Amino acid sequence: MTEILSDESESESQRFDPAAVDQMEQLIRDFGYMYRERNQLLKEVTRAHHETLLRLAMAAEFKDDDTGAHIIRIGFLAEALALYLGCRPDFARLLRKAAPMHDIGKVGIPDSILKKRGPLTPEERACMNTHTDIGAKLLGQSRIPVFQMASEIAAFHHERFDGKGYPNGISGDEIPLSAQITSIVDIYDALTMDRVYRPAFALDDALKLIQAEHGKALGPIIVDTFLKHIDELENIRLSLIRQTPTFADLIDTH
Repeated sequence: MTEILSDESESESQRFDPAAVDQMEQLIRDFGYMYRERNQLLKEVTRAHHETLLRLAMAAEFKDDDTGAHIIRIGFLAEALALYLGCRPDFARLLRKAAPMHDIGKVGIPDSILKKRGPLTPEERACMNTHTDIGAKLLGQSRIPVFQMASEIAAFHHERFDGKGYPNGISGDEIPLSAQITSIVDIYDALTMDRVYRPAFALDDALKLIQAEHGKALGPIIVDTFLKHIDELENIRLSLIRQTPTFADLIDTH
């Protein structure tokens, strides 16, 4: 019995050997450092990737937004509308970063179609409509949440609430909320800014056009919430025009 107790005591002593404990604690500290370093590197790579894609999205615009101001405004307006709709803050922040990439697929559309002043032929329209699939595939290759959401928006932002949109003709709540929010703020900002082919619409006229799409292109709840908070949204839009944030502001603002 004494021998058994002695063996157990010896085993317990070995198990809690101070040198072994110190070594284990050092390994845990090293692992923690490596984990933090890995996360920081991943964050930096993701940020660089994000900024590159935003510049690509800017290049995909109709050649009349060379500062990226329009797509930056879409991000901040989408975030604000998401919050007014009662979405979680983390969803709204992710939307701010993802929404500006909605038209990135237009990089795959010929300039002869993108910059055409007159109406598109049926063949040209069919080619233009492929930008949703191009954008979704381009962004969907990443497993990072912001690019997954951006892929979702790129794929569905031309679907209509009444089911008459493209590419899939889905309707109502089948359309992801991220895409529905992006669609209405894109329309709002595009209507109220000068384009190379037309001057900006007056705000009242732009709102009438948006109201006309209630339950058609745009979801009723989305439109109602948008119009309820139009004063706040217009103040945000005007402040962004006065002092345009950078891509860094869009990505890094918490």
